[in-house]
Amino acid sequence: MNTPAVIGFIGVGAMGAPMAARLVDAGHQVVLHDADAGRTQRVAQDIKAAAAAGLADLAAQADAVITMLPNSDIVEDVLVGEGQVLAHLSAGSLVLDMSSSDPVRTRALAERVREAGCRFVDAPVSGGIARAQRGDLAIMVSGEDADVEEATAILSAMGSRVTPVGATGNAHAMKALNNLCSAGGMLIGLEVLMIGKRFGLDPALMVDVLNASTGMNNSTKLKFKQFVLSGAYNSNFRLDLMVKDLRTAQNVAAAEGAVVPFTEACVSQWEQALDRLGGGSDLDHTEIAKYVEMLNGTLYG
Repeated sequence: MNTPAVIGFIGVGAMGAPMAARLVDAGHQVVLHDADAGRTQRVAQDIKAAAAAGLADLAAQADAVITMLPNSDIVEDVLVGEGQVLAHLSAGSLVLDMSSSDPVRTRALAERVREAGCRFVDAPVSGGIARAQRGDLAIMVSGEDADVEEATAILSAMGSRVTPVGATGNAHAMKALNNLCSAGGMLIGLEVLMIGKRFGLDPALMVDVLNASTGMNNSTKLKFKQFVLSGAYNSNFRLDLMVKDLRTAQNVAAAEGAVVPFTEACVSQWEQALDRLGGGSDLDHTEIAKYVEMLNGTLYG
């Protein structure tokens, strides 16, 4: 198995920048591109990577390309649309989509990548910015076995656990389903805190009890005190992106004919929260707590 000599990294935002930094720290030669040219230059200087002059320049240099972008529309535009990365990649190059993409569209895109003579894996992540900075992300990866094996050598620089989950598209489906599980846990936890608050319980004390009991989940451990009760609302994962992932999970359920009433209710509440809070891309996903407060006319603090 050969390790790619040059890795092109497309999308160096809040998550992409520390992920690219971990690749550099692991000894990979990395060339960067972002839609924000100024950001490309700043991140390249900060992490000691190269800045591509454009997408075609990045593709011409790279043996493997990573996309870390907001959605399938942008990934497709970069690879086969106006960006035309595929047109400039050498035959046999490996494309790793680490974005939170739609799994059905991922399978169609993978076919186009293979028709162009390149290889494709989907490898979305979970863990947030702090874990990205530590190289401690959980990474799901799917695709052809040989491609997954080669990709794992790259992904291991960014994640402490890289888990193959089967055929192309499975990893993107797993990412959406993971976020559905996380969103459901957060929403029911917030409602529990609201019930307790109205009854006379202290929400901070409730979080402590939940974390020592069977009601513990990721949000009780890592989000409620840190981002909600503190009033910080700065987890750096957007509310609109959470809703996008939930809709993806809902679409997977519908395509498979799964009967999922809790999923339907959960997605509906997150959609309503996004709408009632203004729908902007500046909203943190933990701000769904404000929606629960709005419904109840009661503040957590």
